[in-house]
Amino acid sequence: MTDYMEGSGVQYHIHLKKGDVGRYVILPGDPKRCEKIARYFDNPQFIADSREYVTYTGYLDGEKVSVTSTGIGGPSASIAMEELHQCGADTFIRMGTCGGMKLDVVGGDVVIATGAIRNEGTSREYAPIEFPAVANIDVVNALAMAAKQLGKRHHVGVVQCKDSFYGQHSPQTKPVSYELEQKWEAWLRLGTLASEMESAALFVVASYLGVRCGSEFFVVGNQEREKRGMDNPIMHDTETAIEVVIQGLRNLIAADKGYNG
Repeated sequence: MTDYMEGSGVQYHIHLKKGDVGRYVILPGDPKRCEKIARYFDNPQFIADSREYVTYTGYLDGEKVSVTSTGIGGPSASIAMEELHQCGADTFIRMGTCGGMKLDVVGGDVVIATGAIRNEGTSREYAPIEFPAVANIDVVNALAMAAKQLGKRHHVGVVQCKDSFYGQHSPQTKPVSYELEQKWEAWLRLGTLASEMESAALFVVASYLGVRCGSEFFVVGNQEREKRGMDNPIMHDTETAIEVVIQGLRNLIAADKGYNG
């Protein structure tokens, strides 16, 4: 591959090099969430700001950890994972927002993904569609334990990933409405918890790279509850999800230390 950074060792998009990040990286979408997450680190340091990729690095329970934003969607998220891996990272936790689909998934809840429906394009450039997008079980367990420890209402299961936000929220306006609406109904019948935009790509790229990845989301609202005239609180404060991802990372670090003796 062409070295666009001409031997500097700096990754082209994220502007990081080996030593800039820890092996554990939290991946929010919104760059503005990076500083909020980094406040939970010991001695957090701002490292880089390039395009949609903002990075802070610090320590958590003695381990070097980082947070890097990915922007929206699978293409930019997959670039972040590939380049962070080149910098030495091997464990990733996606933390973001989602829209509830199953009726008991309510605004303010937390969703932890065990797998993702590959209704997006990025993962198809890594693996045939028959290959599943699944989260690492150790990361899933660490996050689920964190939600229980913190007493947060949460759900664990499959999420749906797509490339078009408005294809989800106003499918009837799109030329392919017949396909969008039929597939959405299928996901609902299969008990899909929520819809978001990054996990399918991240899970498949993680499989390709041989690294660990999991995802945890804050539920903003649930359009299916609204359709049925049910109470549908709309929530925007992601602090709950940040608390869960930090505790989940602590659980994972502790488990890794125990495993490594």
